[in-house]
Amino acid sequence: MSLVFAGVCSHGPGITARTESADSAQYARLKAGYERMRNALRDARPDALVVIGAEHFANFFMNNMPSFAMGIAQNYMGPIEDPDWLRIPRRNIPGNPVISRQLLDGVMQEVDVSYCEEWKFDHGIMVPLHHLTPDYDLPVIPVNINCQAPPMAPLHRVYALGQAIRHAADKMPERIAVIGTGGISHWPCTPDSGTINEAWDRDFLERWKRNDRTAMLDYTDDETYAQGGQGGYEIRTFIAAAGAAAGSTGEIWCYEPIPAFSCGCTIGVMAL
Repeated sequence: MSLVFAGVCSHGPGITARTESADSAQYARLKAGYERMRNALRDARPDALVVIGAEHFANFFMNNMPSFAMGIAQNYMGPIEDPDWLRIPRRNIPGNPVISRQLLDGVMQEVDVSYCEEWKFDHGIMVPLHHLTPDYDLPVIPVNINCQAPPMAPLHRVYALGQAIRHAADKMPERIAVIGTGGISHWPCTPDSGTINEAWDRDFLERWKRNDRTAMLDYTDDETYAQGGQGGYEIRTFIAAAGAAAGSTGEIWCYEPIPAFSCGCTIGVMAL
C-alpha cells in the first residue's frame, strides 16, 4: 500500500488547557478545522498514524538528543504533564511494533534514525491525538525531530526524512497516515510568550501549501529564531510532512493567531 494521508496541525498546550481564554470565534474555527481533519483522517482508513513532532525535554535532554527518533513500542503513556492542567486524561496509547519496525527498517535505508521502545507523550503528541483520534483506537508511530536546541538537523535532511517515510510506506501492505505537528512562530517560556508573527507564519504556510521544497529550505535557523522565536524551529515537523507528500500540494483549512494559545494555530492537509 502507500501513504494515504498527510497533514499538519498545531499542538500548543493552551489549545486544551486554556480554551476559555481564546476568542470564542477563533476557537470555534480551530475546533472546526480539527473536526474536518479528524473526518478526513478517518475516511483515509489508515492502519497506523505517524505523528512527526517535537517533544519538549520530556524524553530527550541535552545529554542524549538524537536528531531523529522513532518509537517502536506496543504502547505509549501520555500526557506526561499534569492531566488536570492539560485537560487530557492520562492513558495508554496503542502502538504497533510490527508496523513500526517495518517502517523504521525502510526509513533507515535512506536516513539514520534512533529508535525508542519507551516513550512518554507530552502535549506535542497528545493535543493532536485528543482532537484527531479521540477514541485512541488507531496505532501511533511517534517520530521526534530535535527542534529544541542546536545542533539541529538541517532542513534538507528533515525533508529527506519525510521522503524516506513515504518511500518506506510505499513498500508496506499497511495504509499509513502522517501528521506533522508544531507551532510555527511562538516564543514559549519567555517574556514574549503569546507573541505571534502572523506575516511570517502565513508566508511559511504559502510555501508549505505549494510544497515548494526550495522555498521551505531557504530558511536559516538564525532567521527563524529572529522571526519565529525558538518555537519556530518546529517548522521542521511541517517540512517533514511536506517531504512525505513530495509531488503533492496542499490546503490550509485553518490558521488562527491566538495569543492565549501562544501560537498561530494551523490545520493543513496535502492532496495526495
